[in-house]
Amino acid sequence: MKRVLASAVALALAATAAHAAGPAAAPAPAPASTAAKNIVIVPGAFLDASSWRVVHDSLRLKGFNVTVAHLPHTSLDDDIAIARKAIFQQFGNVVVVGSGIGGTVVSNVATGDKVKALVYVAALMPEVGENSQQLLASMPGAGEGARPDRAGFLFYDRAAFHADLAADLTPNRVNFMAAAQVPVSNVLMGTPSWFAMWRQKPSYAIVATQDRLLNPELQRWMYQRAGAKVTEIAASHAVQVSQPEAVAKVIEDAANSVL
Repeated sequence: MKRVLASAVALALAATAAHAAGPAAAPAPAPASTAAKNIVIVPGAFLDASSWRVVHDSLRLKGFNVTVAHLPHTSLDDDIAIARKAIFQQFGNVVVVGSGIGGTVVSNVATGDKVKALVYVAALMPEVGENSQQLLASMPGAGEGARPDRAGFLFYDRAAFHADLAADLTPNRVNFMAAAQVPVSNVLMGTPSWFAMWRQKPSYAIVATQDRLLNPELQRWMYQRAGAKVTEIAASHAVQVSQPEAVAKVIEDAANSVL
């Protein structure tokens, strides 16, 4: 009887002590990795987000978390807001990739500390105060298929799409790309850049040497001005489609350099 009573007293004391101490504290969550394992891709005009599918898959196989922003290209403010949201949704550091006019967006959106490197893929790379149209007009490309519509946007003539934007791809692939193209507003084309984040972040750049939309000489000039690490790929403006492994390798190297 005494042994049972002693056990009961011990249990009561233990319960009282546990109640006084309160509920057990949950283990602290492991801190999120700050390594640049996150890639945010900002597509350009005319070639929509689906053009990055194979690059996305290649980087995923290498262990990267890849997000492809879908931009309306209605204004620089609109594009920046969507790209910024994609960056904010990442846990840990980010490498931001821009193509075409997406390079203008990248140059203005990558202002936070979590963005560790920028990659420009056949992309515009404006200085503060420069606008996209100004840069394109300074060294025009060989292609002449951009057409205005009545809503204040530029689209690319489907008849010239293959030759000017994706000559290194088969017609059946290009037909869909032309049908799914994302036009770009004159407002976006004419808005001056507020930031040139390539002055503050490590920058990498790909010159598409057969690009007829964005003059390869203009690409070289912008990238040299920025002091970017440059890779040249013999490809059309649709380099991410025709040479996805080579593009993914540049992005991978950029991310690994800032780990």
